[in-house]
Amino acid sequence: MSTEVASMDVLREQVDRSLREFVGRRLPATGAPEFEPLRLAAEELLSGGKRLRPAFCYWGWRGAGGGELPEIFTAAASLELLQASALVHDDVMDKSDLRRGMPSAHRRFQSMHAKSGWHGSAEQFGEGAAILLGNLLLIWSGEMWRTSGLPPESLAAAQPVHDHMRTELMCGQYLDLLEQAGGENTFESALRVALYKSGKYSVEQPLRLGLVLAAGEAAPWMDELCTTYGTRVGIAFQLRDDILGVFGDPARTGKPAGDDLREGKRTMLVARTLAAASPGQAETVRRLLGDPDLDARGVATLRGVIEDTGALRECEDLIGDYLAEALASLEKAPITAEARAALAELAVAATSRRT
Repeated sequence: MSTEVASMDVLREQVDRSLREFVGRRLPATGAPEFEPLRLAAEELLSGGKRLRPAFCYWGWRGAGGGELPEIFTAAASLELLQASALVHDDVMDKSDLRRGMPSAHRRFQSMHAKSGWHGSAEQFGEGAAILLGNLLLIWSGEMWRTSGLPPESLAAAQPVHDHMRTELMCGQYLDLLEQAGGENTFESALRVALYKSGKYSVEQPLRLGLVLAAGEAAPWMDELCTTYGTRVGIAFQLRDDILGVFGDPARTGKPAGDDLREGKRTMLVARTLAAASPGQAETVRRLLGDPDLDARGVATLRGVIEDTGALRECEDLIGDYLAEALASLEKAPITAEARAALAELAVAATSRRT
C-alpha cells in the first residue's frame, strides 16, 4: 500500500470520527424521542460515501503548507454535511427511491407515516420531513465549519469561498430543475448544470477552501489551479456519474439500473446522444426517457441507442482528456510534493470506472 493510499485511509477515518462526534452532540438535543428518526436518518446517510470533498479540502490545506492539525479534519468533514443536505433535497426533487442502497430519506419518512397509521398523506409527510432534514444538515454544515477549532483568521479568510460554494450549489440545483423542465438540452447547457450542481462544490471549491485556509489569503496561482485542475476533475467526475447512472451496477451504485433514465435526467451523456442520434433514435430517446415505469427492456433499448450513437465512447474519451489536463496542471502548481501526488491520486479515483 502506497503512502498516499494509507494517508487517504487515515483521512477517511478522521472524517468519519468527526462526523460521528458532531452528530452525536446534536439531535435529540432536547431529549425528546420524536427527534430520534431525524438523527438515525442523518447517521445512516452520513455513513456512506468516499469522502472526496473533505479529501480535496484537506490536500489543498497540505498543499499550501498547512500542518497535520486535527481541526482541519473537522472543517473538511463539514463538507460531508453539505453533500448530505444536497442529496436529500435532490432525491425529493427526482423522486428517487434509493440512496446508497437504502431507502431515500423521503421514502424512509413516508414508510414511517404509513406504518404508524397517521393522518394525512404519507407521501406529503415524507417529502416535508426530508426537506427539513436536508435543511438541518445544511445548518449543521455551517455550524461544524465555524466551530472546527481552526484559527479565526483562517476561517475568516476562507469564509467568502465557503459562502460562494453554497450559493453555487443552490443555483446549480435550480439550473437542474430548469434543464429538466425545458425538455431539449445541449451538451453546453448540461455541462453548465453539472459544473454548478456538482463539479464546483465537489472539487474546485473544496480545494480552494483548503488552500485559502492554509495560506490565509487567495493567490493567483490558487485560482489557476482550482479552475484548471478543479474544473476539469469536476466535469470528468460528473461525466462518470452520468455514465454510472445508466450503465452502473446497482450493487455498487446503490440505485436501480437505469434510474437516471426513469427520472429523465438531462445529462451530458443524454445531450451527446441526442446530438448524434438519427431521427428514429432521437424519437426513441424522447419517448422512453423520463418514463417512471421504464422496465429492463426499455433501459436496454436506451443503452443501445447511447452506445450506437457513439455518445458513450465520446464521454469516456472526454473523461480521459479532462483527467490528462488536470494532471498536467498539477505539475505547474507551487504545492508540496506530497499534495501533488495525493491530488493526482484523487483525480483518478474520482473519475475512474466504478461499474
